[in-house]
Amino acid sequence: MALEKLGSSLYDSLKKILRVSAIDEAAVKELVRDLQRALLLADVNVRLVLELSKRVEERALKEKIPPGISRREHAIKVVYEELTRFLGEKAVPLKVNPKKRNVFMLVGIQGSGKTTTAAKLARYLQKRGYKTALICTDTYRPGAYAQLKQLASRINVPVYGDEKEKDAVKIASEGLRKFENYDVVLIDTAGRHKDEKSLIEEMKSLEKAIHPDEIIMVIDGTIGQQAAAQAEAFHKATPIGSIIVAKLDGSARGGGALSAVAAIGA
Repeated sequence: MALEKLGSSLYDSLKKILRVSAIDEAAVKELVRDLQRALLLADVNVRLVLELSKRVEERALKEKIPPGISRREHAIKVVYEELTRFLGEKAVPLKVNPKKRNVFMLVGIQGSGKTTTAAKLARYLQKRGYKTALICTDTYRPGAYAQLKQLASRINVPVYGDEKEKDAVKIASEGLRKFENYDVVLIDTAGRHKDEKSLIEEMKSLEKAIHPDEIIMVIDGTIGQQAAAQAEAFHKATPIGSIIVAKLDGSARGGGALSAVAAIGA
């Protein structure tokens, strides 16, 4: 897996500092270079790598060492803390309020795996006892509704869409009326690029009209360093609450997806 390779590279970087005889400025700088190399090879955004490595170097060289630990232990502690800060301290589960209907809107660029992810998420929630439904508001991609219907039929989850209607807000509103008594409603939206102004405006209109409890961005794990810029642009248009990384298999390096998470703090 992509993230396992990154983890192995970071571990190798830390092992080197365990072997050096003295932790001086040269050793710290070499550690920082190794960290940069590992992160850049994994496609982590260059700006974020430089920010992270600058903090590691400054803290490892200038921060007062707490009593009871060595300079070597302090350097490793700094790396751990900064990587944890970069990646997120803990996994936060999707919050479902059992006392109300929860509406989650999925957004992302074209081909990110959003529709498939919507069905997988529906299945995940269904298996945990939530009465779940899907709405397709993609009026641009031919066959989008048909694809979601096919996926939904396999997992016995109801789906609403209207191939004749071109207004995504109307489709979403009608679907929400139809699924008024459901625990969770997942809204699959049209894929869009950060520079497609009309589609970004549609996304903003959907958010204002339906007031989703959370907006989930689906990121293609293979797109590399573009991920951070895409996530920042989407987050600027509508508040992204969480990110799901799709296609994160052996061919993906994964750093781009990590960059997206770090860029918006999702």
